[in-house]
Amino acid sequence: MTEQKRAVNAITEGVIWKQLMIFFFPILLGTFFQQLYNTADAMIVGRFVGKEALSAVGGTTSTIINLIIGFFVGLASGATVIISQYYGARQRENVSRSVHTAMALAIAGGALLTVVGIIIAPWALRLLNTPEDVMGHAQTYLRIYFAGTIGNLIFNIGSGILRAIGDSKRPLYVLIACTCANIVLDLLLVLVIPMGVAGAGIATILSQLISAVLVLWLLSRSGEDMRVHVKRIKLHRDLLGRIFRIGLPAGLQSVFYSLSNMVIQSSVNSFGTDVMAGWTVYGKVDGLFWMMMNAFGIAITAFVGQNYGARQYARVKKSVRVCLAIAFGASIFLSVVIYLFGGMITSLFTDDPAVIVQSKEIIAFMVPYFVTYVCIEILSGALRGAGDSLRPMLMVCFGVCGVRVLWIMLLVPIFHTFTWVMASYPVSWVLTSILFIIYYKKFSTLRNLNVDMPLE
Repeated sequence: MTEQKRAVNAITEGVIWKQLMIFFFPILLGTFFQQLYNTADAMIVGRFVGKEALSAVGGTTSTIINLIIGFFVGLASGATVIISQYYGARQRENVSRSVHTAMALAIAGGALLTVVGIIIAPWALRLLNTPEDVMGHAQTYLRIYFAGTIGNLIFNIGSGILRAIGDSKRPLYVLIACTCANIVLDLLLVLVIPMGVAGAGIATILSQLISAVLVLWLLSRSGEDMRVHVKRIKLHRDLLGRIFRIGLPAGLQSVFYSLSNMVIQSSVNSFGTDVMAGWTVYGKVDGLFWMMMNAFGIAITAFVGQNYGARQYARVKKSVRVCLAIAFGASIFLSVVIYLFGGMITSLFTDDPAVIVQSKEIIAFMVPYFVTYVCIEILSGALRGAGDSLRPMLMVCFGVCGVRVLWIMLLVPIFHTFTWVMASYPVSWVLTSILFIIYYKKFSTLRNLNVDMPLE
C-alpha cells in the first residue's frame, strides 16, 4: 500500500476516535513546539533584558503580527481545505495544481507583508498606545520579524498542505528542528552576543527560514501529486477563486480577531507596564489551552475535508460529535491543571513580583471560562472543512470581535478596572458558542448532507 493510500485510509476509514487522535497528537505536539518557539523569545528576553523588552516581544507586537500574518495564513487555509477535498476524492491533478497555487500565494503574500509590515510598524505601535519605555524595543523587534515573512508563510502553508493529505507527523519534525534552532540562536544572540530585542528578532526569522527550507524539501520528496516543482509554481485562476472563496472569510476572521485584540491591548496598555507585562505572561501560559484548541480545529478541518471529498457524509457528522466530546474533556482537564499550576509557570518569564502577582490574578479569572470556547473552534473548523466559511466568519466577527469592541468602548470607560477588560472574553465566548450551536443544528450544510451533492 502506498504512502498516499495509507494517508487517505487514516482519515476516511477505521474507528473515528482512534484515527482522529492519531492525527491530532502530532498536531498538538507541533503546536506545543510552535508555542515553545514563540515563547523562547519572551522567556529569554524577559529574564535577561527586562520587563520593557518582555512587553515589546509579547503583547503589543504579537497583536500586530497576528493581525497581518493571520490574514494571509487564514486566506491560505482555503488551499488546505480544497487540497484535502481533492485528495479525499482522489483528483490527483487538482491536488498538484492546488499545491503549486498555494506556494505561489505564500511567496507573493510574504513579499507584500515584508514591505507593508516594515513601513507601518511605528504607526501601528503608536495606535496601540505603546508606552514610551517599550516603543523602541517593540519597533526594532517588529521590523526584524517582518523581514522574514516569506519563510514564515512558506512554512505555514507547506505544513497545511501536508496535514491536508493526512500527514501530521512531518510538520511536527520540522517544528521540533526550528524550535531547537530558535532557542539556540536566542541564547547566542541575547546572552552570548548581547543584542537584546534585536537578537531575539534575528533568531526568530533565521529559525523561520530553516523551517521553510525543511518543509519545501519534504514537499519536493512527496508523492507526485503533492510534489513541489519550482517551475510549476504559479497562481491558477480557477483554484485561486476557490481558495479565496473559502480562505478569505477565514483571513478576515483572523483580522477581526486581531483588531478586537488590538482594542483590548490598547486598553490593557492604559493600565501601565506591570499590567501590560502580566497580560503578556498570561498570554504565554494560556497558550497551552489555545495550542490544544488549535490542534483540534486543524484536525477536524482536515478530517471533515477528506471525508467530505470522499462523500463519506455519515463519517463527517460522526467525526464532529466525537471531536466535540474529546475536546470538551481535554479542555476541562487542562483548565484544572492551568488553574492549579499556572502561577508556577509565570516565574519562568519574569522575577518581577508585581508582574507575577498580576499574571496570577489574570489566570484565576480567565481559566474557568475556557470550556465555553470549545464549540466555536470545533464547529467552525468542521464547517470550513466542508467549504462553509462565510457564515462562521460572520458569527465570529459579530459574536466575538464585535461584542469585545463594544464592551471595551462602552463599558470599560464607565467601570474602569482591569477586571472589566478581562470580562469581555468569557462574555463573547458564551454568546458566540450559542450562535454556532444554533447554526450547526438548524441551518448548516453539514446537517443536510447526501450522496448526490457534488464536490465543487
